[in-house]
Amino acid sequence: MNLEKIKEIREGIITKEKFEKCVREGRIVVLKNLNNEEILGLGEGMLTKINANIGIGEGSDIKEELHKGKIAVKYGADTLMDLSISNFDDVRRKFLKSFDVPIGTVPIYQAYIERKKDMTSDYVLNIIEKNLKDGVSFATIHAGITKSIVGDIKKFKRAIPVTSRGGALLAAWMLMNDSENPLYENFEYIAEMFKKYDACISLGDALRPACIADASDYAQFAELINLGKFVKIARKIKAKVIVEGPGHIPLNEIESNVKMAKKICDNAPLYTLGPLPTDIALGYDHIAAAIGSAVGAMHGVDFICYVTPEEHYSLPDEEGVKSGVIASKIAAHIADICKLNYVKEDNEMALARRNLNWDKIFECGIDKNLKKSKNLKNKKPCTMCGDYCALKITERYFEK
Repeated sequence: MNLEKIKEIREGIITKEKFEKCVREGRIVVLKNLNNEEILGLGEGMLTKINANIGIGEGSDIKEELHKGKIAVKYGADTLMDLSISNFDDVRRKFLKSFDVPIGTVPIYQAYIERKKDMTSDYVLNIIEKNLKDGVSFATIHAGITKSIVGDIKKFKRAIPVTSRGGALLAAWMLMNDSENPLYENFEYIAEMFKKYDACISLGDALRPACIADASDYAQFAELINLGKFVKIARKIKAKVIVEGPGHIPLNEIESNVKMAKKICDNAPLYTLGPLPTDIALGYDHIAAAIGSAVGAMHGVDFICYVTPEEHYSLPDEEGVKSGVIASKIAAHIADICKLNYVKEDNEMALARRNLNWDKIFECGIDKNLKKSKNLKNKKPCTMCGDYCALKITERYFEK
């Protein structure tokens, strides 16, 4: 592995020695894309990374989703996940050819949608291997949900039983067939496949809470305990593994949830959707998620899945993808200031603002296209304060 291809090593954020030690211990995993020599590290001592979801659903097509993927990468997504629910093989291969960031998938979507009740363990395993052969960098494996836990959910009456699509498909299949989760039963074989193709298992949170009423409940933690066991199995096999985290969690419970997940899963990289600390931010869920993500990442989350404004009511449009990525990037950067003292860019912005250097100000901003999109001019001072600009007024009295 060429360590100079890793941004954090080039910038001195982490030493080569610590990076290699964390990789050996599974606290950092490496994701690669065949189209790109750059290596993406997830985990301890690394900058917080962002994933954006794309994929064919009802009312979308491949051209539109490719465009959304390009928008997501343009605004800073480190990875993309294909969440398509039709035309699986063609779409996946098109995405893999079109992007130079790591691509993830959720193989159980294809296995269930193509076979439904008649899905077999062998068919699931074949679909997983097909994804890996095509070159995906990581894939979600919902191995922690079991027939027993699903039965308990019915007994304890969660407010929203299952929100994860993969979790719902598996729960339905287990109840229809009165059988155990094939991903749970065949996990060692699955881990061997991931090792063979040098891909990363993303242990799915099939039972993440869908509302704050269900946060930190029995089902969430019963699954998490299983995921902790599977982390140990994957590491014994020497397969790369990360763990997906909770969904809707009140702000005051995020720190304890993150620390518990890290403890149970032996400091494996943690990948969360948000968490979202409220259920009522409809149309503005990217803001709620950014708040939860910043707190989560400050306490140890390594990888954030973006949330768009449309999260709970429709597929996002181009603007929604952009807003979701930027909100997540802001949250990640806020957390990196706390956990890595990563203030280089903030210090550059402060100096540029003091000097009213507008070219540099726009260069330092998280949205590199802001100046062009708003048709802004290099005026000293800006139109916010005009002649009463605080920096301009005091400039002569506080010369450097």
